[in-house]
Amino acid sequence: MTFSRRAFIEAMALTAGRAAAQEEGPRQPAAPVPTGTAKVTKLFRSPDLHPNALEATGDGLWIGDQVSESVNKVDWKTGKGLLSFPTEAHNTSGIAVGAGYVWIGCNGGVSNRRPARPNDRPIAEVLQADLKTGKTVKWHTLAWTSGIHGITYVEQTRTLWAAAPSLNVVVEMDPKDMRVVHMIGVKGDRAHGLDWQDGKLWIVMAGDRLVQKLDAKTGKLLQVLKIAPQDPDPHGLCLHEGSLYYCDAGLTATSAGSAAGYVCRIELV
Repeated sequence: MTFSRRAFIEAMALTAGRAAAQEEGPRQPAAPVPTGTAKVTKLFRSPDLHPNALEATGDGLWIGDQVSESVNKVDWKTGKGLLSFPTEAHNTSGIAVGAGYVWIGCNGGVSNRRPARPNDRPIAEVLQADLKTGKTVKWHTLAWTSGIHGITYVEQTRTLWAAAPSLNVVVEMDPKDMRVVHMIGVKGDRAHGLDWQDGKLWIVMAGDRLVQKLDAKTGKLLQVLKIAPQDPDPHGLCLHEGSLYYCDAGLTATSAGSAAGYVCRIELV
């Protein structure tokens, strides 16, 4: 099933209705969601200053920068640069690698963080770019226009997942035309980076400093990890070899542990 813009709005209303019903709760107490404090390790700085998007591949960690709009691929262990190129993105807030391309979530506007560029637009869209050079292949409009954060490519389904934080949903899209094929509601402040794991989604709620594990089909909350105030601020997120990785863009919701530019690892037990 796919969604036109009108159908997307209708489906949004239905998703919100289901979420409201879930908030009322079942008659019998639900089992508590496993919750713990994330074990965070600071690893290395990104080649640029404001990393806001991560994607995992076997041969390196891909990083999208929110201000320079550049993409860097670095070594998992050392952070040493393996590949770097500029892009025409605006307000980079998510990055995915798959189907032979780089996909960049462009969050609309740049908040005066850098001088304006010709391709800056005040809407959310996805930039499809060449995997080796960053050259623009195609701009994709979305079923919504009010912001896009994390984005990831799922090889098993050949689809893209992205967070629409202002709508409190995560959507699954066909990368050919960005038609929405599935969506789930999320709860929390500022849904951001996300990644897929065997039918589950890991997602950052940046304003709440939480990482949530959700059932990708139903949206059911399965696990919560709290990021302590003394640890770097969470933005982009990805999963690699059983551990989560996140980055601190250093631009919003700073805390005592803010470490602009750093990539961190969360151990999963």
